[in-house]
Amino acid sequence: MLITILTKNGGLILGPIASLLGLIMNAIYEFFHFFGIQNIALTIFVFTFITKTLMLPLTIKQQKFTKLSSRMNPEIQKIQAKYKGKKDEASLRKQQEETQAVYRKYGASPTAGCLPLLISLPIMFALFQVINNIPAYVNQVKDLYESVALQVASVPQYKDTLTTLAEGVSRYRLTEFPDTNSIIDLLSKFSSDKWEAFRTSFPTILNNVVNNGSDGATIAAQIDSIQNVNTFFGLNITNNPGWKFPGILIPILAMGLQFIQGKQMQIKNTSNDNNSAAAMTNSMNVVMPIMSGVFCVTLPTGVGLYWIATSIFAIIQQLFVNKYLDRVNVDDLIEKNIEKASKKVSPNKGNGTSLQELARKQTKNIESKVVAENDYVEASEDNSNDEDTSSAPKSISDIANLLKNRNVDKGDK
Repeated sequence: MLITILTKNGGLILGPIASLLGLIMNAIYEFFHFFGIQNIALTIFVFTFITKTLMLPLTIKQQKFTKLSSRMNPEIQKIQAKYKGKKDEASLRKQQEETQAVYRKYGASPTAGCLPLLISLPIMFALFQVINNIPAYVNQVKDLYESVALQVASVPQYKDTLTTLAEGVSRYRLTEFPDTNSIIDLLSKFSSDKWEAFRTSFPTILNNVVNNGSDGATIAAQIDSIQNVNTFFGLNITNNPGWKFPGILIPILAMGLQFIQGKQMQIKNTSNDNNSAAAMTNSMNVVMPIMSGVFCVTLPTGVGLYWIATSIFAIIQQLFVNKYLDRVNVDDLIEKNIEKASKKVSPNKGNGTSLQELARKQTKNIESKVVAENDYVEASEDNSNDEDTSSAPKSISDIANLLKNRNVDKGDK
């Protein structure tokens, strides 16, 4: 049986998120429709702007941690260098303790940098699901497709004809069309060429009149309306851009804007402590935009427009975020982090010891312990070189005689 996308599948996690984002998409489309504007691409642009704005707190949180990491990383790298090549359990345990002490010193958590990303990923996947299945979430667009789908279902042997039309359409390989929603799912993926083939395959229904709201329209007029809402500056968002002008502009813009976005997000590391990570980041900022451009050639134009809109708003957003972060003092950020972390540590609430003091003491104790161990080793080596090992007591009797002689000496004095 054909997979029915119109049922808003997405699982327990993506499903509710996609439904919420779908309500936003539907509200935007209806807002523009109120002013006589019916265009899916324009709705996608505004929808992307709103969702990027809603995700702004996560973006700021992620980049605050990045700024804090610039202060922590040198200390963590020193610890890593100190225990480099040591795989024994004691060394690994000490390395972990010292690393945790650094994080506590700055009021940070090792997972703080990953948490915003883990939250934003389901949102991004759900966002793409909404963009890729507009009729499932926008009621007025669904009505356009539904009027056509109902007429198609009234034609005898329509399943065989749709099976032929479905050839070459991504994700549609099965031959059974059980309900109207499945037909809508297929029609929403039709390119301009597929619609021309549809008119040829179902000529008997083109002049049938259907009621769409208060106005009656023929199926042919409904198909024209569908293609109009899918058109943006002469480009049909359901068509692949291809390699010809003007479609090729979509992957070029998507690739170029993502390259700019990557450069903008790149961490400027003035030290030479992390050259390998910096080199990997630089290579990813080149490879990923190129891959996006290649994929964009074969995917529907609507996906490319979504990527372009995402990059444009991300670049603009990042400009303001950078200005904001430039005014954020790292010491103030550390103090706020420590204050927040202190409230979470209940055992230290009543003893007057702050988490910052505790972390500093623990870090100092670890360092003192290391220094003491080194001094002990050096002292042992010096004693072994200066003392005559032959005079050292070798047994319990020797120790007893030594103590006896000391007592005698004291008595003589």
